Amino acid sequence: MVKAPTAPDLNRKITIQRATTVPNEFNEPVETWADVATVWAKREDASSGEKEAAGQVGAFLMARFTVRKSSQTDDIKQTDRISHDGGIWSITEKMEHIDAPRRFIVIKAVRDAD
Repeated sequence: MVKAPTAPDLNRKITIQRATTVPNEFNEPVETWADVATVWAKREDASSGEKEAAGQVGAFLMARFTVRKSSQTDDIKQTDRISHDGGIWSITEKMEHIDAPRRFIVIKAVRDAD
């Protein structure tokens, strides 16, 4: 059974970023990433079985980040990304926590292992 995290479990700081468009010096639109929220999370690395099931090829990392549910985290989209521990993680899925759906959100994400 999956247990809801406790306060000490939320020991990783992550930043949710969203793509935005800003004009450059020639007034042309340029895509950039803006911080949406910085929150504490629990990180769980995925097992090799989950990596194979995801159909991914190459060297990459897969993890689940569990965060407290709030207005900021409710707004997370799959087009957003996570900045964490010097790496950029692409969000693949967002769901309610199975044991505490009104309190926590689970975000699945992948990044290159480089």
